[in-house]
Amino acid sequence: MALLGSPRPTRAAPAPRRTPGKLPGLAMAAAGVGLAWAVHRLVPAVPMLTAAVVLGIVAAHLPGVRARVRGAGKPGLTLAGKRLMRAGIVLLGLKLSLDDVLGLGWATVVMVIAVVAATFFGTLWLGRRLGLRGDQPLLIATGYSICGASAIGAVSEVSGSDEEDVATSVALVTLCGTLAIAVLPLLHHPLGLGDAQFGRWAGASVHDVGQVVATAQTAGPAALADAVLVKLMRVALLAPLVAAVVVAVRSRRGHDKGAGKASGKRPPLVPLFVVGFLAMVAVRTTGWLPGSALDLAQHAQELLLAAALFGLGSAVHLPTLTRTGGRVAALGLCSWVVIAGASYGGVLLTT
Repeated sequence: MALLGSPRPTRAAPAPRRTPGKLPGLAMAAAGVGLAWAVHRLVPAVPMLTAAVVLGIVAAHLPGVRARVRGAGKPGLTLAGKRLMRAGIVLLGLKLSLDDVLGLGWATVVMVIAVVAATFFGTLWLGRRLGLRGDQPLLIATGYSICGASAIGAVSEVSGSDEEDVATSVALVTLCGTLAIAVLPLLHHPLGLGDAQFGRWAGASVHDVGQVVATAQTAGPAALADAVLVKLMRVALLAPLVAAVVVAVRSRRGHDKGAGKASGKRPPLVPLFVVGFLAMVAVRTTGWLPGSALDLAQHAQELLLAAALFGLGSAVHLPTLTRTGGRVAALGLCSWVVIAGASYGGVLLTT
């Protein structure tokens, strides 16, 4: 027994908690990319980027894995979903040449702009009417009208969107784009479309570039070529859309500041990764890069975007998604009908 008056033994101060580094999450993203590549090789109809999102969602809910994904892996997976997404979007610009776009004719350019505008503003309006939370209407409208998950990632960077809103929007647009791979080819002949027309319809209505390729290739090489060009014209509209979102964010923050609320740092009017995207479009237009360099850049872009989409998929929390699942699904279905109908009418008018 300790003597009366003797000092009590002091407890050692608890060791400070070590914040998990980014390496475990980046390793998980790399493993997810490898699995997505294997799935695509085994089932070519499933694009690697689609597989990456699905695998990320699975990893976030798989017993024995989800604790690591939401714990030690979270910093690295968040980094992949943001920084690697930016790098992939920059390299995406090397797929687009202004000469190719002008080769389709001004009527097609106007048609694509009209389809994108109708889908974006229609989806945004309906999402607000349905009462969806946060930036979900903006992100879903962006994903459906421009280029799927890549566009969602770009806009979320400048809008400061909540991670759950981003993950939910990516999951929805990926699901609908995957369904399009199976549904659109069934409508090819019943809708009275020629092969080239079907390719343009797929390029104007399907969300992700990989999903466009998987859909259009069912109608042959001519359909595939037109589909990719029309799709890349939609991708080109990413830059002005991001700039418009930045203007809206600046205006909102200025209003909040005037109302006495805290105001964060103003985002640049044209973010650096969008400048990089436009620079890559200009480089591709010059024709300076050899085919081998373009092929290497395409592989790098697919790997970067696959890692980013795995990271975004891992942030999806299905129990949270089910709370607004009915309204989110309704918005996705309506937006899908809008872009499919508008692009079908546009293709008939311009071919």
